[in-house]
Amino acid sequence: MKKTLLTILLFIITLLASSCNKEVKKYDGSFLFLFDTITEVSAYAKSEDDFKEFTNFIHDELEIYHRLYDKYNSYEGVNNIKTINDNAGKDPVIVDQKIIDLLKYSIDAYKMTNGTLNIAMGSVLEIWHDYREEGINDPLNSKLPPKELLEEANSHTDLDNLIIDESKSTVFIKDSKMRLDVGAIAKGYAVEQVAQSAIEKDYNNFLLSVGGNVRTVGGKGKEQTPWHVGIQNPDKESEKYSLFTLALKDLSLVSSGNYERYYTVEGRKYHHIINPASLMPSEYFAAVSIICQDSGQADLLSTAIFNMSYEEGLELIEGLDNTEALWVFNDYSMKYSDGFEDLIRK
Repeated sequence: MKKTLLTILLFIITLLASSCNKEVKKYDGSFLFLFDTITEVSAYAKSEDDFKEFTNFIHDELEIYHRLYDKYNSYEGVNNIKTINDNAGKDPVIVDQKIIDLLKYSIDAYKMTNGTLNIAMGSVLEIWHDYREEGINDPLNSKLPPKELLEEANSHTDLDNLIIDESKSTVFIKDSKMRLDVGAIAKGYAVEQVAQSAIEKDYNNFLLSVGGNVRTVGGKGKEQTPWHVGIQNPDKESEKYSLFTLALKDLSLVSSGNYERYYTVEGRKYHHIINPASLMPSEYFAAVSIICQDSGQADLLSTAIFNMSYEEGLELIEGLDNTEALWVFNDYSMKYSDGFEDLIRK
């Protein structure tokens, strides 16, 4: 009897050891629509079913943030950024804590960047959005927004008019003409929160790319080598698609540039990143890339530094720990921070 029990016990141990030592394999997947872009997922898993479970988890978590941070669409039973904007000057709105956390994070970002990133600029950005859409749909009649229209909208961008009452879980915009636009920060912030949720669920060794907002967790395979991620070349006429390939492990990469969303007026391109100081598309750079651990911080910094001179941006980056930047100027020359070169794939 003892021999039989010992044999069974050894068999169970062998099965467990075999399961634990099962080789993980790299899987890739993607899905559309959330944050109006494509999400790509790469992960190491023991089976395709395990990978599908992980991908479904990422999708479902990301969808929660997509709905909460949406400024264009309403969802049944959900108070989101659109709900807050619709009630500007009227009533406080009871919201999910995830919205309050984002807004508080954005207020800190405003202070850190000296107002270069301001989520209260929605009224200005809406004007540019409308003119850009009209220009894309009717190129021959494209035009710039009148300066006086932009300046009037800019008089309704005071972040002090955003009232957050955490004890009541409410958000209220005092100025009836002020609008929130979290587009420069929400996607990266959401990616970071989803990545942290995945880590808490014991998922590891994966890469998320949500519309180019990249977050790596762990490494690749048994060797735990870094993930290889390219930085897109903003020069569309170049045969070289990537400027650099970086080796990233537990880091985020986010880029902002003038080469994706733009329209043309009298032969000149006007992109979507609006400088709060000039109320016009920023003209310092063709692209800026940020590398740091937190995807939310990488997202906000890529926009903020795009709106700063190189000297101002460099000073900000040098004051932050474990944060690197790449600046691509309009003539496609480049400069980067001191630690950037160490991240380039060897």
